Amino acid sequence: MEEHERKLRLAFSDLDKNKDGMIEPSEIQQALKKLGLSVTKEDAEKLCKRIDHDGSLTVDWAEWRSFFQLCPDTQLEKLLLYWRQSLMIDIGELTTCPPEFTEKERKTGMWWRHLVAGGLAGAVSRTCTAPLDRVKIMLQVHGSKETTGVVGVLKKMIGEGGVKSLWRGNGTNVLKIAPESAIKFAAYEQIKKFFTGKSNETTIVERFASGSMAGAIAQTCIYPMEVIKTRLAVSKSGQYKGILDCGLKIFKENGAKALFKGYIPNLIGIIPYAGIDLTIYETLKQWYIKRNPENQDPGVPVLLACGTVSSTFGQVASYPLALVRTKLQAGVTVVGSGGFMPLAKHIVKEEGFRGLYSGIAPNFLKVLPAVSISYVIYEKAKQSLGVQK
Repeated sequence: MEEHERKLRLAFSDLDKNKDGMIEPSEIQQALKKLGLSVTKEDAEKLCKRIDHDGSLTVDWAEWRSFFQLCPDTQLEKLLLYWRQSLMIDIGELTTCPPEFTEKERKTGMWWRHLVAGGLAGAVSRTCTAPLDRVKIMLQVHGSKETTGVVGVLKKMIGEGGVKSLWRGNGTNVLKIAPESAIKFAAYEQIKKFFTGKSNETTIVERFASGSMAGAIAQTCIYPMEVIKTRLAVSKSGQYKGILDCGLKIFKENGAKALFKGYIPNLIGIIPYAGIDLTIYETLKQWYIKRNPENQDPGVPVLLACGTVSSTFGQVASYPLALVRTKLQAGVTVVGSGGFMPLAKHIVKEEGFRGLYSGIAPNFLKVLPAVSISYVIYEKAKQSLGVQK
């Protein structure tokens, strides 16, 4: 313990360039810049506030020791990255801000290991919660026709195609993770450069805008796979031989346009989900920190709880758009038009506003296990791939 404290003091001293016993935002900016991470003055001040207890906007030795005493690393570089990572936004499956990597991580190839670890985590998480996802899709598509609830739909699916059918469509869901993540990351980097120019310093608004546009580009590229996933999920045994057969049949029967059914409500839905999720997540996290000033690092359980609550509110806001999108993907139309608004009006007319939330129960049920499984697998995958924290 004494050795750990001694190394923490050395790291503190290295960061305190003017040797006044206080770490200032400008010193944090300089240190992160050496790691290849340019942050704004505003972000540097936020990092200070994460540790600062007395409101001085500087960090003294006691505050530094209190914050890092449970952190296993003592090297300044790792402490800085750990500190900065505490501000990173994680809003689950519809993440709008892809991860940013240091210059060292880019040069050593460590960045792709993070992406692989994230992909593995997403694949395992989605596979574990796939039965609930299929129940949600069935309820979304059939609405009030399915009056037996979650358990009843599960029994019906098992009776129609066996236990294996609970994972119908999951293969497409897993396959799209890698290309979607890669496209989103590449697009995010390019759009961010457009906003920042040579300075490479981004504000929260610029990062959010960059992430949203990158997400839209990625969704556009992989959207046909979303449609195929939905068609497979609502299909009967033997209707399709597999992913390729499903895609070809949709194309032959209705043309390429059919592979982009529900595209508009899908893009629109990202905005309320991401905005509300992000706001509530940060609000809850800051509320916890203010209520527990002695514990400036909320820890995984608290962050998981914040993420679950914020994701739930985000889903409530965007769910009607997601439901209409899923119906369009499945080929559901109303007389005279297959458009977004006519279908939404038809749902409200036939089932009331409650119909816009068909299937939301299984969607809620999968949030916490999905986030928890993703976190555990991500950490294990990082260790296996030799990713340093």
